[in-house]
Amino acid sequence: MELQLPETTLLRVFSFLDAFSLLQATQVNKHWNKVAESHHLWRNLCLRTWSLPSSCSLCLRLPTWKQFFLHHTRRQRRMGAAKPEDFVYKEGAGNLGIWNHMAYLSESYQPVEGQERSLLCTVSSRRVLSAWDVQEGTVVWSSPVQQSNIKFLATLPQLCLAFTVDTEETVKVWDCQHEDALAELTRPRVSFSMEALLAKEDPFLMVGDSEGDICTLTVPGLEVVSIVNAFNHSVDLLHCSPDARWVLAGAIHQRVLPQVFLAECLLRPGTRAALLSVSLPVLGCCAACWALRRANRVVLMFQRVPSKKTGFATFDVTTERTGDTTVIQAHQVESFTLPVHMESPVWMGVSDGTVIVLDSGPQLLLLTISGLPLQRFHDHQLSICHLWVGPLYVLTTSMDNHLCLYMWEDKGHHPYLKSCCVLEHRRGDQTPSCYVSRAICDEASIVCVVSRNLESSVLVMYSLNMCYGT
Repeated sequence: MELQLPETTLLRVFSFLDAFSLLQATQVNKHWNKVAESHHLWRNLCLRTWSLPSSCSLCLRLPTWKQFFLHHTRRQRRMGAAKPEDFVYKEGAGNLGIWNHMAYLSESYQPVEGQERSLLCTVSSRRVLSAWDVQEGTVVWSSPVQQSNIKFLATLPQLCLAFTVDTEETVKVWDCQHEDALAELTRPRVSFSMEALLAKEDPFLMVGDSEGDICTLTVPGLEVVSIVNAFNHSVDLLHCSPDARWVLAGAIHQRVLPQVFLAECLLRPGTRAALLSVSLPVLGCCAACWALRRANRVVLMFQRVPSKKTGFATFDVTTERTGDTTVIQAHQVESFTLPVHMESPVWMGVSDGTVIVLDSGPQLLLLTISGLPLQRFHDHQLSICHLWVGPLYVLTTSMDNHLCLYMWEDKGHHPYLKSCCVLEHRRGDQTPSCYVSRAICDEASIVCVVSRNLESSVLVMYSLNMCYGT
């Protein structure tokens, strides 16, 4: 007589499986097939793999989360296996000055194969906010010329909204369809950082200012929800965890400790009696990243003065409830400093919270959070001038006219990077030595801002040829 585990028990066991093992489980028998096809299992697998917010709903033209997973895994592999000739190359037309910021306005996970449409939002020194169709290489919307230069840009792709702050400290919300902003608010203090987030399907905007305050605003109305003081210096770093549960505030100052706040206290201050936060014992913090696949883990990069030593510290942040009291605790998982002879990094990023990717001159390095070297890439001849790290891909650019694409791969205890392809900043250009560039990507495109001087830059757009991989 065949022993059959209860469905609840089997569901718990299957929750620890990867996609390949889950697909194998569907072939065992009808009972296993029913459990392994569970909407809940495949949804959680999608949320973990692509760092989607827990509030994400299946608003795609795909019936199940399993089909979502298989569809986007195919697209990920398609991007990772692409060669330079598999990309359609476009350059933004016209002289719009220097592009200071860019961010995707469209969600990374497009609904139907062959109908990808990547929308990009850019800000230029001409004081114009623009939306681009990356596949076509054309502007689909532009704002009127603003009275002041725009110094910050953020987007909420889930709602197709963009946010800007200008040098007059005016915050604006844009839907990138209508000529005027949906709302605007002029603040009395200088803004130093901005973060847009979606918490339990409610959008918010946070602005860090010169007095150390974090101002939380509703979206799109820009009404003040709370103003909380983090410290007595400007809030230079403002990062929300992938699940919108935690907010990290930091100051690039040798004597200021970064703070982690429970986001609920900032977003809905009336729900708790006291503000919940914790200081992270790291002086000289200059950068911070939440782990994309472990939402309560944060990695800080610090630099010691005058020794100029660079190091990294990793913390897990949790809440603990005793009776009616809730406290935040930060447990230091690992910490290390780089060797003195190593060129100090400017950029860093993390994926699952067990490895750190960083630049060191022309090299791209992958280290464990304890400092153990895992990989070293020599794809650039000159120093890396920008590093972008996402849940699927990593991009590097340098002044040698090269744009390098890497893809995360899960191998054993740590994820590794696979070197995919090398593109040019600008095709056929023979004078690359004066370029400074920045790049970002989604599942179907790579965009790069290339600057040759202080007066103009070029927006370069690579999109996968729709005929490739079909």
